[in-house]
Amino acid sequence: MDAAISQDELQLAARNHGLPLEALRYPITPAGLHYLLIHYDIPDVDADAWMLNVDGRVANPLTLTLAALRERPARDVTATMECAGNGRALLAPHVVSQPWLLEAVGNATWTGVPLRAILEEAELLDDAVEVVFTGLDRGIEKGVEQSYQRSLELDVALAEDVLLAYEMNGAPLLPQHGFPLRLLVPGWYGMTNVKWLAGITVLAEPFQGYQHTAAYRYRDHEEDEGTPVTRMQPRSLMVPPGIPDFNTRERTVPAGACVLEGRAWSGWGPVTRVEVSTDGGETWADAELEPIESRWGWRGWRFEWAAEEPEEYVLCCRAHDEAGNVQPDEANWNVGGYSNNAPQRVPVTVK
Repeated sequence: MDAAISQDELQLAARNHGLPLEALRYPITPAGLHYLLIHYDIPDVDADAWMLNVDGRVANPLTLTLAALRERPARDVTATMECAGNGRALLAPHVVSQPWLLEAVGNATWTGVPLRAILEEAELLDDAVEVVFTGLDRGIEKGVEQSYQRSLELDVALAEDVLLAYEMNGAPLLPQHGFPLRLLVPGWYGMTNVKWLAGITVLAEPFQGYQHTAAYRYRDHEEDEGTPVTRMQPRSLMVPPGIPDFNTRERTVPAGACVLEGRAWSGWGPVTRVEVSTDGGETWADAELEPIESRWGWRGWRFEWAAEEPEEYVLCCRAHDEAGNVQPDEANWNVGGYSNNAPQRVPVTVK
């Protein structure tokens, strides 16, 4: 596989960061370890001057301050958030974009106002079909100058766990995580969760913005219209056992009893099974699952392995969800490099 990346991709990789996989040990990801993808620039927001505008196909347009949002009944939602491009750098042929390996994920507890309550307060008109969310971040993509915008169909927007979040893990949002307000859509890939939220517009027709019609679509070739990227596909990741080589990150593990552990999640419902392989995916055995803590958060698992020396192994894990989805043996290539959820492979030498 040609793994070379360009200077432009290196620049993206330096701006954004993933979760160190050893941090999968934390049930709730500390804010500084949670993955980040920032499309354009981090806006400089004066919270005292900031306003959220709710308009479009509503009978009662709203303009809300951060203080006004905080006065409304709040809700906590623990949710795993993963970038749609997680695993992109492992695809062949090479896809030019943010070169994620496997680390573009995190699991946090978000606090905010249910979006449904705000939309009900604004009084949706009968012809409302979609809701558009506009962030303060602005830039140019494929020649198109734009504010970052995504939309949701009305039934998704009105789901009870969709939040206008102003806190992450019990503290105000950090600038890079969308301060002062961001959208949280549990189960959906990260691009849906618009940061630095400034506007909510209700439409009577489907949204035709760049991030829906050009970006974040599964396409087999450049001319393919494709289908939209939506919910997270099932994935399991392992805490790399033993100690790493500095350059290759290949692991060395002492012989004997070794507990493998990790996290698994899916946007289609809770994970119901995790399997582990110690021979590169030739054979599989069930891992022990931890109790489900949140419908939208990841689920812990563990597997006891008798590591024998001298031997080299390739450890793998794969997840199943309650909807019947399972990680495929091989990735399905697409133009954007989205949803590569082939099983993780961890080379290990036992000594």
